Amino acid sequence: MTATATMLYDDTCPLCTFQMRSLTWLDWGERIRWRPLSDPEAAALVPGVDRADLRAAVHCVTPDGTVHRGAHAIRFVAGRVPLLMPLALLLWIPGVIWVAEWVYRFVSRHRHRLSRLFGCEGACSLLPERPSSREPTATEAPNET
Repeated sequence: MTATATMLYDDTCPLCTFQMRSLTWLDWGERIRWRPLSDPEAAALVPGVDRADLRAAVHCVTPDGTVHRGAHAIRFVAGRVPLLMPLALLLWIPGVIWVAEWVYRFVSRHRHRLSRLFGCEGACSLLPERPSSREPTATEAPNET
């Protein structure tokens, strides 16, 4: 199965990294391709979006090139990951997305402080990355032909 979208996140932020690792475990159908901003391919997926804006919020790029940002990106992803469908439905209730965007901006502005408060850096070491069946892990050697 091919990914329906690519989610870009700030891998220098322990809170962002912890959330993306958690989401990869929920995405057992591998509907989303998860890319850290340190990946050279990441910026090319969203031409015209500057680095500061990419670091300020997650961005989800659909196969047709549509870009969702912040809570809208979370809503898009939640609608494609079966275990997150209740969250997607909640975010489609009229007015809820505006509240979610406000909360998202607050968390985004304070994410480094929140990372320290919640101990996300230590939690990331406990939550291993989920290997994708579509791509080799960093420890696997590519097939040589």
